[in-house]
Amino acid sequence: MGAHKVLVVGGGGREHSLCLALNDSVMVGQLYCAPGNAGTASIASNIDISPTDIEALVGFCIKSHIDLVVVGPEAPLCKSLADRLIEVSIPCFGPVAELAELEGSKLHAKQVMSEVGVPTAGFKILNNTAHIDSSLDLFSEYPWVVKRDVLAGGKGVLVTSDRSEAKEFITNAIQTDGKVLLEEFLPGQEASMLVVMDGSGFVCLPPSQDHKRAYDGDLGPNTGGMGAYCPAPIVTKSVHQKVISRIVKPMFEYLSKLTIPYRGVLYVGLMITDSGDPNVVEFNVRFGDPECQITLPLIKTDLFTILHCASLDKLSSLVVEFYHAHALTIVLASEGYPSQPVKGRIVEGIPDNMDVIALESSWVNHAGTKLAENKIIANGGRVLSCSAMSKTLSGAATLAYDLINTITLEGGHFRTDIGGQILNAKR
Repeated sequence: MGAHKVLVVGGGGREHSLCLALNDSVMVGQLYCAPGNAGTASIASNIDISPTDIEALVGFCIKSHIDLVVVGPEAPLCKSLADRLIEVSIPCFGPVAELAELEGSKLHAKQVMSEVGVPTAGFKILNNTAHIDSSLDLFSEYPWVVKRDVLAGGKGVLVTSDRSEAKEFITNAIQTDGKVLLEEFLPGQEASMLVVMDGSGFVCLPPSQDHKRAYDGDLGPNTGGMGAYCPAPIVTKSVHQKVISRIVKPMFEYLSKLTIPYRGVLYVGLMITDSGDPNVVEFNVRFGDPECQITLPLIKTDLFTILHCASLDKLSSLVVEFYHAHALTIVLASEGYPSQPVKGRIVEGIPDNMDVIALESSWVNHAGTKLAENKIIANGGRVLSCSAMSKTLSGAATLAYDLINTITLEGGHFRTDIGGQILNAKR
């Protein structure tokens, strides 16, 4: 009890959320975060190592006798961090590089979906600019959906009805990456489900919905996410059953039979049609951000136990319980986000004692922050998020907005309609 050493890799809001939950575990004795942020600094030891410096991370784990590594972002996984940790017998929550290609390559993900029989949009792969017009004609009924085949920080997708814009995006992608994915447009509502998975079983976490656009009313450019709420009512009991039977179970059966099974969280990005049929928009191989911030608080079972069991293929031995509650988070972004965020400004007004997560309470998840001369400085596009948990979604929204309105950041902006589609009320 309390003797385990855990390293969380990453420095965003997702990683602060993971650290908050792991810090609450009686199983964790020492918590590290690499590189961490101003929020993780108060509950973990921040380690100045880049998430993509694989050998430095492995060396630290060996030297510090780390018992579990929890990988936040996708880049270290695609760069074989899990593979290297397995080689030195250190448990890792996060898939090996070959399986991380489910996120690292949109084309690979589509090929796996086709092989497994997972419902998804029709698609065509382009690797020659000579075929752009004829390919666009195949999907001309709705807006075109074009996806780069590489990790692009959430900015590798274009949805447009402008043919010239689509052609320019496709041309640039082929010239840069060698190929591009053209997809059928799927109308409906988006939602996501985080599935903790190993070689023995899987656990579906409560479904959530996030707000991608920068400004109120779903206007402005796409971002990494400006807020989210959980659970998502669009994922009814019937839809949930379809997601498990048509998507999660087939993927588990495929991934669990591999030489090294999938050990980590599979983020299932969904498009749910008006008839209630779920289709996969994308797979990610890590917790979503900001979905992580409002999903973890709803888990009643000790998080370390869940992640550690998954790293050892012992997940099927657990019964995971959840709180019957609602959670909501609002992102505070720097001026200029998402195109050219302004860094270096002071964040003020964050109340003390923001490390306790409980029902009918609110808290701050730090993301792009750093400490300088005892001041919290904005150090990224998404600076922090204000989260809350309540018996009702409206209660969570009230708590979160009351908190974010106490915090000041020159030029900072946040959406005032997170959860508004469900609450039918703009704040």
